[in-house]
Amino acid sequence: MEDVGRHNAVDKIAGWMYRHGINAADKILYTTGRLTSEMTIKTVRMGIPILVSRSGFTAWGVDLARQAGLTLVGRARGKRFAVLSGADRIVFDQDLASVDEEAPSHRRKGAADGE
Repeated sequence: MEDVGRHNAVDKIAGWMYRHGINAADKILYTTGRLTSEMTIKTVRMGIPILVSRSGFTAWGVDLARQAGLTLVGRARGKRFAVLSGADRIVFDQDLASVDEEAPSHRRKGAADGE
C-alpha cells in the first residue's frame, strides 16, 4: 500500500490485515523509510516478525526491536544489508554471485556511485 506518509501506509496495512483476518506471523514488512522506534512498535503490535528497510535506522528503533524479538534489517540494497536484531530468523544461503547490485536509478538521490 502507498500513502502520503509511510506511517499512514503502515496504518492502512494494519487495518486491512485486521479487517480481513490476515495472520501476520508469516509476513515481512518492507519500507523505504528509516527504521524508527515508531515503525518498530507498529510492526510488533501488528504481529509481523520481520521489518526490512532500504534506509537506515535509529538506535532506539534497534533497541526496541531487540527487546521485542523483532528481526530488523536495515540498509537493504542490492547484495548488502545490515541485520540489526533477530538474525536467527534469517537463512544465509543465497549465492551472492546470482544477485545483482542495486541499479543506479534505484539509489537514493545524491548517492555516489558504489554506495
